Amino acid sequence: MAGLRFIAILFLVSAATGLSAQQLSLFTQYRENLTVINPAAVESDYLVFGQNMTFGASYRNQWVGLEGSPTTQVARFSYLADGMSGVALMGGAHIINDVTGPTGLTGIYGRVAGILTDDPAYGGFVVGLSAGYVQYRINGSDIVFRDMEDNIGATNQSQMYPDLGVGLYFYKNVGRFDDMFYAGLSVPQVFGLDLTFQNEDGEFSTQRVQHVYASAGFYKFFDNDSFLEPSIWVKYAPNAPTNVDVNLRYQLPTTLWVGAGVSTAQTVHLETGLILGENVGMYNTLRLGYGFDYSFSSFGPTAGNTHELNVTFSLPQ
Repeated sequence: MAGLRFIAILFLVSAATGLSAQQLSLFTQYRENLTVINPAAVESDYLVFGQNMTFGASYRNQWVGLEGSPTTQVARFSYLADGMSGVALMGGAHIINDVTGPTGLTGIYGRVAGILTDDPAYGGFVVGLSAGYVQYRINGSDIVFRDMEDNIGATNQSQMYPDLGVGLYFYKNVGRFDDMFYAGLSVPQVFGLDLTFQNEDGEFSTQRVQHVYASAGFYKFFDNDSFLEPSIWVKYAPNAPTNVDVNLRYQLPTTLWVGAGVSTAQTVHLETGLILGENVGMYNTLRLGYGFDYSFSSFGPTAGNTHELNVTFSLPQ
């Protein structure tokens, strides 16, 4: 129970003292979940392969080896109405489940976006909106302090609340090999959240604050069907250090891709995966990815490493 007690103490102390930190779900392969991070984002399947319908799922286990460590599961869908000019429409949905020790949330979201463009295949400016409904829960019966016989709450409690996200996104085809630049800015949780839960001795509360995300990247294509993608993800939450992820991914001429990166949170990222599509004679595209995080901070080795799996299937419509 040591790990679970650690998570519980960290959660309750943060809630009691009003501390803020990164509270929304994190991703190693954030490009695969860019539409979750930013409701205006255009899927990489469209930017790279021209395929405008995408289904995806991911599983992330953070701080492996620590009891009660964070786990995140996401299922998502995106569609872009290709071939339109003026304003092209884009939509989708995602379900997310995130659990950390005695706390957790499950949310379902829909999103809609408009692309101001002459031809969405070559670039555009996107305004997006997501809306959803989220269940936030606390298992009070699991929160037990060291040297205390009783837990702090006799029952598990949950609350439901609406959520809203907004985003901007720009992408542009450049260069002789139709290279692609993209950048986005989003607030995936506009309303924030201030929840109060009752227990036998009174009450305790938790506050979730707005996060501001910025992302950018560039696809550099080569004439051997390979490409190089540098990218960056900047995360800001009030009263918490700004976090910056910088990554570089290389798609080999074969089915394999590899990547590496580093974060100002003192974390190293490694990733690899397979892309099965035109390179193996397929009409659609199947992408399988694995991400690994290693923390070299004083806290990281104690917490454990992070593993993340992604699967994406896309097709033209």
